[in-house]
Amino acid sequence: MKFYSTRDASRIVDFREAIFAGLSPEGGLYHPVTEPDLRELILRMPSDHSFVDIASDLVHALLPETFDEAASRTVCERAFTFEPEMRHLTDQICLLELFHGPSCAFKDFGASFLAAAMEYLIAGENHRAVILTATSGDTGSAVARAFHNRPGIDVVILYPSGRVSPLQEQQLTTVGDNVSALEVNGSFDECQRMVKDAFVDRELSDRVHLTSANSINLGRLLPQAFYYVDAFIRIRSQIASEVVFCVPSGNFGNLTAGILAWRWGLPASGFIAATNANDVVPEYLASGIYRPRSSMRTVANAMDVGDPSNFERLLQIFGVDHQDMRAMVGGESVTDDEIMGTMARYHKSDGLFLDPHTAAGVCAAEQYLEGEGAADASVITLATAHPAKFGEIVEQATGSRPELPERLAEAMRKQKHATPIEPTAEALRAHLLAHHDDGAGA
Repeated sequence: MKFYSTRDASRIVDFREAIFAGLSPEGGLYHPVTEPDLRELILRMPSDHSFVDIASDLVHALLPETFDEAASRTVCERAFTFEPEMRHLTDQICLLELFHGPSCAFKDFGASFLAAAMEYLIAGENHRAVILTATSGDTGSAVARAFHNRPGIDVVILYPSGRVSPLQEQQLTTVGDNVSALEVNGSFDECQRMVKDAFVDRELSDRVHLTSANSINLGRLLPQAFYYVDAFIRIRSQIASEVVFCVPSGNFGNLTAGILAWRWGLPASGFIAATNANDVVPEYLASGIYRPRSSMRTVANAMDVGDPSNFERLLQIFGVDHQDMRAMVGGESVTDDEIMGTMARYHKSDGLFLDPHTAAGVCAAEQYLEGEGAADASVITLATAHPAKFGEIVEQATGSRPELPERLAEAMRKQKHATPIEPTAEALRAHLLAHHDDGAGA
């Protein structure tokens, strides 16, 4: 499998170059040149396959020139010491719980695979790679845990001051060692813009070996497709009719990964892009007009993105055809009141805690099932984070606070270490040169 830039189709790279570059030099995202037909492979997978089995088969099928069968297995075993879990919420809605990894969020899957793949590919090399990533909440903690003390890799995480939950902030600012956190006096969109500017700064790239672990990095995006396949294999014997995936969406990497899995042959009837008030994609699906704008703060902070990076990839997948995208992807936006109400309702009826992002997905799934033509659908809603990561908001909605898993409680006991920084490309450039310049361009 080869990959091209969304902003220069003539630039073709292999998987290794794509994941270590992060972005193409002109700022584009790397995207598969071809769409392999894996339908028969997926349909042949037995229901007792472990997640590592599924991931290993897919990695070797997708990237045989980079990872032979043994290497595919090695990387996946190093990456995935945890699995998704399926929970039936109603007769028609299932939750695909993706929060059983080290940072208790779905981003553990992509970050852990990317870390294991990078570690495997740079073994024996003498320069250090610098992971530069922006986070609206969960990416930072997942990346910090996945790359902690990986040989030959440093990590720099940008996060918006006051716009992540206290627990999220503790998770990404207390790891230490090869992981450092920059507390940006601005929004997530500004953090993301700073990262993108750094990647297209040629002089900076000559002196600091930058790569990214956001979902803009293909190596984090591709493994997220694996749990869509895992979900289908787990539920296919129970499906009465069509299967629809409902995806709480912010930067739209998670939805893009699901769409990729569908293009490879995953039997899925459709996808629901569930957003909070930051509804630029649902608005596009309804009108055909894409209007990126400054993000608004909501109770589902990890979805507070007003200009999602992966929209570029979605456009590539559907050939910039609004009608084709709309035929496969439906948009549902939900308010803070609806999110809080969904959390309260399921806690009262089932004693179940939902984090605000998962609650947004559940509410969107309910709205979808109330629409025309969806009466018999089975909806798999991605449960993206452990509710304890958002204990304050969960308690506001339900009157009770979920118990912290020990791996989260440990982070809360540690001392925060973060460097304040202004939201400018110049400020980030100065920091990177001061702390990570290897002298290559001197």
